[in-house]
Amino acid sequence: MTVQDIDPRLPLVQDADLKDKLVLIRVDHNVVKKGVIIDPYRIDATLGTLYHIVERGGRPILMSHVGRPKDKKTGRIKADHNTSVKPIVEYIERKLNIKIAIPEFPVDPESGIREIDTSINWHIRDLRAHRIGGIYLPNTRWFTGEQAKGENRERFALQLAGLADVFVNDAFGSWQPNASTYDVTRYMPSFAGFLMQKELANLKKVLEPARPFVAVVAGAKYDTKIGPLTEIYKKVDRLLLGGVIYNTFLCAKYDIRVQGVGEDDIEAARALVRQDLKAGKIVELPVLVESDTLEGRVKGKYRTQKISDFKAGDKYGYFLDVAPESFDVPEVADVISSAKTIMVNAVMGFTPHFFEGSEKMDHTIDKNLDAQKLYGGGDTLQELKNLTPGLYLAAMDNTKYYFFTGGGSVLKAVEQGSPYGLEPVQALMMNGGKTLSG
Repeated sequence: MTVQDIDPRLPLVQDADLKDKLVLIRVDHNVVKKGVIIDPYRIDATLGTLYHIVERGGRPILMSHVGRPKDKKTGRIKADHNTSVKPIVEYIERKLNIKIAIPEFPVDPESGIREIDTSINWHIRDLRAHRIGGIYLPNTRWFTGEQAKGENRERFALQLAGLADVFVNDAFGSWQPNASTYDVTRYMPSFAGFLMQKELANLKKVLEPARPFVAVVAGAKYDTKIGPLTEIYKKVDRLLLGGVIYNTFLCAKYDIRVQGVGEDDIEAARALVRQDLKAGKIVELPVLVESDTLEGRVKGKYRTQKISDFKAGDKYGYFLDVAPESFDVPEVADVISSAKTIMVNAVMGFTPHFFEGSEKMDHTIDKNLDAQKLYGGGDTLQELKNLTPGLYLAAMDNTKYYFFTGGGSVLKAVEQGSPYGLEPVQALMMNGGKTLSG
């Protein structure tokens, strides 16, 4: 990546005045589940920005969201160890051999943390005096104002801005316009970190791909993927589907019914079926794994089914994977082997019990040595690492591979048709590295 790959309107961290400045850094370290780090890749991916800031004399204050501590129905924010940043801080401390302070603020059992109170000033003094290497704020979603509207949100953004001199956004995966990713830019000189720059530059390879361009998209819900899927369909030469998205498409096309697929989604998928009857871009994976239960891989309760055997009105159990032999079928193998760009935002099976489809897919894609391979999303990356650790490690050092830290951000950018359409990125560009009053 070079600076020439980046829109010149985007203010970059390398152009910021950092010497002796407190630098507020928004990262996407959302890698903790039930108090344990599932994969440190997203943390490691931001270390280059952190090194750069410290090397140039900046003193870092980091922040990230973790999980979904807010109950959507009640609005209650639950601040406990399951969504704490503590495991992240412990990992960074071990990795960099530094001391990082986590401020503690009063927590309301209903509304979370209402204020960044003055107790943080003790930590800021230690940071300025180099007695600690950094500060890591509690989970941004523990704060009342992070996802609120109106006065609470405005106050939180102002409190964040009051902590530091400069803001750096390195959280590509956090595309929602929250107080810590969007509003804070109105009050501080704000810049894009190195990871943000890298992700945006590589998004260009998805939006302006070398052809043939093949995309692999899967998901647990059809309705949430309609928008991105419609736009991806326009851009690709061929499209492979997996998961519930594929099951829904098959139901709509062949007039069958599959457990776990709703009628509303089937109706919504009919538009894609009609579109594909004309364009013929979707490559069907012909053999599926049917299970009678979601309880796991139970002997005698799963089997393979062929699409060629489907008859209108047939009813099936749960389709929980694509059978590996699907990728050996000449049409499927040829589409993958001839591609010049392959975008993968997919886990084929209901893991951990049904994984052979994803494993075979990754190995089949890897055999194409010429294609640019772009993997997006935490689950996609996690399964690649778990199922094929050797391939994953080799791919990390292979320029033909790129792993995005945010799959949802990739799909959102594709849906919008621009890597610079994400609202937190737009906020940086409008800001131009200066405050609104500057």
